[in-house]
Amino acid sequence: MHTAITAVSDATGRPATAFAVARRLGIANTTFRRNFPDIVAELKQPQRETSPDVDTQPTRFDQLKKENDRLRSELRDWKSNCELAIANIQRLTLENHDLRKEIEALTNTTSIDRRRPSRPPSN
Repeated sequence: MHTAITAVSDATGRPATAFAVARRLGIANTTFRRNFPDIVAELKQPQRETSPDVDTQPTRFDQLKKENDRLRSELRDWKSNCELAIANIQRLTLENHDLRKEIEALTNTTSIDRRRPSRPPSN
């Protein structure tokens, strides 16, 4: 397996991909991914070569990708918090309605609907 990975890397001059290794082995990409998940995970890991001439500063693309991932995570958190807030508002609205009805029943009063029609009824 590792000889196929090395052969693909040497042939392309870039780190091997799961698709390229599967093709080299003559099997379907999905079959390769299903049967060798540990190797696929290994291929996904960025290959870092420590060379003195290689600039270790992250590229603009890497910075943007990292920022994008952070923003996506933050957005997911905000959406989750909003869903919780909406659910709490709905629960409190129903609870408020029930309490008002209970007060009316205990005090023998009836509330008058405060909402008024937007226009007077026509004759």
